Amino acid sequence: MSLAVLYSRALTGMDAPQVVVEVHLANGLPSFTIVGLPEAEVKESKDRVRAALQTAQFEFPARRITVNLAPADLPKESGRYDLPIALGILAASGQIPVSSLSQYEFAGELALTGELRPVRGALAMTYKSYQSGRAFILPTESAVEAALVNDAIIYPAKSLLEVCAHLTGRTLLVQLDAQRQAQPIIYPDFSEVKGQSGPKRALEIAAAGGHSVIMSGPPGTGKSMLASRFVGILPSMAEDEALESAALQSLNGHYKIEHWKRRPFRSPHHTASGVAFDKSIVN
Repeated sequence: MSLAVLYSRALTGMDAPQVVVEVHLANGLPSFTIVGLPEAEVKESKDRVRAALQTAQFEFPARRITVNLAPADLPKESGRYDLPIALGILAASGQIPVSSLSQYEFAGELALTGELRPVRGALAMTYKSYQSGRAFILPTESAVEAALVNDAIIYPAKSLLEVCAHLTGRTLLVQLDAQRQAQPIIYPDFSEVKGQSGPKRALEIAAAGGHSVIMSGPPGTGKSMLASRFVGILPSMAEDEALESAALQSLNGHYKIEHWKRRPFRSPHHTASGVAFDKSIVN
């Protein structure tokens, strides 16, 4: 069969729309074309995929290869499409079976050795995609955070060879269980604040009623100090809130499993540049 269809996910903010990866092999002069509004890092996947397949001792077909990433009007970025493109070439050339591909979604960047490198936004993709009923095959490092989503079927893989062995039924990947750490969360406490009875009362009312708060005043009056303790009097995060917060951090590739259900607090300076602001989000 000269056509293979696989499924992956894009990232547009918190949304993770489905991307259909279509790979077609045709007669003619050897070429490798990727269409579907790919950005530079997606176009570069041609060289990564070719080298990874050859290093893994697969045959790279000397034919006219066309890869379509649908929908065509959705911008595609990052190296997350390396794995589905490589598998599509193998399936279209008859080196792995096509029948099982529809049961999975794939994302992962390929090293030239055929190993899988982590992709950002794995949790965000899984958070939006597990309703499809398909399992998700991801690089091992990305799969750990993706397994936070209840009922999601996640298979971690270290290399292209492991994925191919799973799809051919030779050596099956082991499904990853939910990685949730129920360790106590300790926030800075209001009991450490001396005085400030007025602002403390206002924050307590805001926390009890679910109101927003704006604190204004000269430097050094305790705004950041009080705000850092405000999260400690808020209710514990619900499951959906924790997933949404973790998915947002996953978009930058900075989510840490020990932060599960920990309410985020960021304190960038009002004169911070864009780079400094990004670092404050990471830390």
